[in-house]
Amino acid sequence: MSELKKREEIEDKFKWNIDKVYKNIEDWENDFEDLKKEAVKLREFSGKLTNGESILEYFALNEKISRKAETLYVYAHLKYDEDTSNSTYQSLMSKVDIYMAELASYTAFFVPEILSLDDKFIEDEINRVEGLKPFKFLIEDILKEKPHILSKEMEELLAAASDCLDAPSAIHSILTNADMTFGKIEDEDGNEVELTEGNYSSFIRSKNKDVRKAAFERLFGEYEKLKNTLATSLTASIKTFNFSSKVRKYNSALEASLKPNNIPLEVYKNAVKVINDNLNSLHRYVQIKKKLLGLDEIHMYDLYVPVIEIPKEKIEFNEGVNIVLDALKPLGTEYLDIFKSGVNDGWIDIYENKGKRGGAYSWGGYDTMPYVLLNYNNELGDVSTLAHEMGHSIHSYYSRKEQSYYYANYTLFCAEVASTTNESLLIHYLIEKETDQKKKLYLINQELEQIRTTVFRQLMFAEFELYTHETLEQGIPLTAEDYNKAWHDLNVKYFGNEIIIDKEIDVEWSRIPHFYSDFYVYQYATGYAAASAFSKDILEGKEGAVEKYKGFLKAGGSDYPINILKNAGVDMTTNVPIEATIKRFNELLDMIEK
Repeated sequence: MSELKKREEIEDKFKWNIDKVYKNIEDWENDFEDLKKEAVKLREFSGKLTNGESILEYFALNEKISRKAETLYVYAHLKYDEDTSNSTYQSLMSKVDIYMAELASYTAFFVPEILSLDDKFIEDEINRVEGLKPFKFLIEDILKEKPHILSKEMEELLAAASDCLDAPSAIHSILTNADMTFGKIEDEDGNEVELTEGNYSSFIRSKNKDVRKAAFERLFGEYEKLKNTLATSLTASIKTFNFSSKVRKYNSALEASLKPNNIPLEVYKNAVKVINDNLNSLHRYVQIKKKLLGLDEIHMYDLYVPVIEIPKEKIEFNEGVNIVLDALKPLGTEYLDIFKSGVNDGWIDIYENKGKRGGAYSWGGYDTMPYVLLNYNNELGDVSTLAHEMGHSIHSYYSRKEQSYYYANYTLFCAEVASTTNESLLIHYLIEKETDQKKKLYLINQELEQIRTTVFRQLMFAEFELYTHETLEQGIPLTAEDYNKAWHDLNVKYFGNEIIIDKEIDVEWSRIPHFYSDFYVYQYATGYAAASAFSKDILEGKEGAVEKYKGFLKAGGSDYPINILKNAGVDMTTNVPIEATIKRFNELLDMIEK
């Protein structure tokens, strides 16, 4: 497509079918008015949750209202994402967004009231009232947080201060996205181009060493100039997490982050330890990369360069679907049939159009299809994105089909597992069937880079996070120089002696927005490791592997994530999943060395 089409110029067969949710805006408006009338009834339960029957009544009404609100919300947002310039859908989305905050206030009493009841009384009521039994896990999950819930006044005070406490993240975002500029560099054709955070990723992959070196030095040079400000904002953010965990009577910020989902602290610390025990694999990768790129010396700015370039192949959408279906054959006909019906029934919005939101996602509600937004551009990366997003959607399909409304949503810890399992099966399939040596090498490098950036790199981030939180928890101050030194030392340890750890990299910590979301990044690595373990068992045809995996998909949020994975045969409290990923990394290194 030389010129981007308008939304109405795209054929219906390439669009998702949202008319299944609401035929028109009038129907949406009618439902929205009904919701506003019904939802206020939730407030009538305040102060009345004194027995099992009233709690059960509350659950029933809350489900009815929440499902309607969710459907209205999903429809408005999906329509807006089709064409963000459409003022009708802008106002629809804005209307529902504003209302959702009001709706949340109607149910704010629920958790404090449940927590005010005696544990023994609640246990007796669950045993007495048959209809409450399915809510046992949900209620016990609320009760276990009792030691960390504060008085009503304290909770209100913290809620009122939450906006102020988010300031460090807001400051980092505005400084790095709006205020920082990186000047100009010469591109591969000798043209002067402005360097931005957006185009840096393509410059750092450039085959021209001078281009990637210039981009690297220019970008991090600007961060270096602002390192003291960025260090102050990061320290303030970490102190906020530490303050919050202390106020809520947790032993540490790490415990405050993991305990609500019942994730043992060992899962985090052990992941870091296992990766540390296997850093020789990453050192070996650096050595091989240096050799394949024909470099006398390898620098930090050489890490992202593909070891081989192949001509771009055009892969039409239907061909992409067939490639993914072939790759996912080991998952069995039931899974493939769901995938095919998703493609045929209008789950997917395929091509880019003017005003359409960029990127890709999978999203929907309990009563809608698990929709997929793509901006498919006929490249191999788009085929991988299709496999990834359909992994999420089929996870949602199974969990909504098998679980009640309250247990249909899975946690973030589990979210990336299904999508990454699909990607893992796809790349295995592509490598296995490829006969052209150049293409095979390219694909092997793709998977190696996935593991390097998702497992090794994210666990290096996790190690840095643990160091910063624990140091500040002990009352030891951290300056920009301390952050720089810690980051430099980690890079030396992770990448080994073969690479030159350029001084510019020392300030890289200041560029990572994830450090403003408490202990978030390790989940990329654990999710990838769990997916690797699943795909390995499935590909080896291990007895019951597919059924166990589907059991994981069907479990939704009916238990804590560690238990859901353990029941499916992947024990994240052991070294096995991450070690399996490293074993795969080593196999790929063996292939690439041949």
